[in-house]
Amino acid sequence: MLKIYYGDIDSEKYIFNPDVFFNNSYKDEWITDSFSEQMIKDIDGSDVVGPRLIDSPFLGAIPTERLSGGVKTLILMNNDSDHIFNASACGDNCAPWILKIGQRKDLTIRLGYLMDFGKERFDIEIVNLHQVVHTMKELSEAVLDCHLL
Repeated sequence: MLKIYYGDIDSEKYIFNPDVFFNNSYKDEWITDSFSEQMIKDIDGSDVVGPRLIDSPFLGAIPTERLSGGVKTLILMNNDSDHIFNASACGDNCAPWILKIGQRKDLTIRLGYLMDFGKERFDIEIVNLHQVVHTMKELSEAVLDCHLL
């Protein structure tokens, strides 16, 4: 299940800058995993040539470290269950992938804004409130009414 902590978080497990953390910790097999390849194609419009080479339609051949911060954060979320990642590094285009990862495993993230999780129903626990919500309306009302942001 996807669990979201809104606002500032104080935890040794929390990674504020997932972009830098990714560059220093990713494993080659994370990049060539079919799920990662799909995320990279969808978010960055790029193709994985190999674990350390990405073919970008905008930049040409680039090293893995030049992927966008959003896709790096998604790859970390999918592969590293030991940390809580700052999903504010992601744009709304990452939301469907965050939901998919949360369906595959327990995932706790931190957000500093109201990410748009779309019109479909979902199961998200707001960690600060110990409350599960199922729609963007419920999520928005809970976060704003309780002044979590």
